[in-house]
Amino acid sequence: MYIVKTLSALDSATADTLMDIWENSVRATHTFLGQRHIEALCPLVREALESVVLHLALNVEENSVPVGFAGVAGEMLHMLFVRPEKRRQGVGRLLLRHAVDNGVTRVDVNAHNPQAFAFYQRMGFVVVGRSALDGQGNPFPLLHLSLQDG
Repeated sequence: MYIVKTLSALDSATADTLMDIWENSVRATHTFLGQRHIEALCPLVREALESVVLHLALNVEENSVPVGFAGVAGEMLHMLFVRPEKRRQGVGRLLLRHAVDNGVTRVDVNAHNPQAFAFYQRMGFVVVGRSALDGQGNPFPLLHLSLQDG
C-alpha cells in the first residue's frame, strides 16, 4: 500500500534517495536522452528539489521507503518520477491526484516521452501549447498541458 507524505524539510539522505529515483526513472522512460544529457541534468535536478514542495509516495509495507515523488510550485507540477519497478502500480496516479487536490493544474511533458504524455491525458490534461526547446535550450520539444475543466 502506498501513501503520500508532503516533505517539510529536505535532508541530504532524502535528496540522495530522490535523485536515485529520478535517475532510474529517467533512464527507463527518457530514451531520447543520452548519458551526457543525464549527467548535465543531475545538478539542475538536485537544485530543483530545493525549490519545490515535495510529495513522496511511500510504500508502507516496506518501512515507508520512497518509491516516487512529485515536485510542485504553485499550480505547476515540475516533476513526477516513480521507481521503474513500481510503475503501473498506481504510484504516479496517487502522486498526481494528490498534487491536483493541492492546486496543480499545469505540467510540461517532453514530446519524446509518449508514455508520460498518455498518462497525463488519461488523468485529464490537454495540450495548451508547445515549445521547440526544453528548459535548458536543448532540442527536446515540450508539450504544455493544462487540467481540463470538468
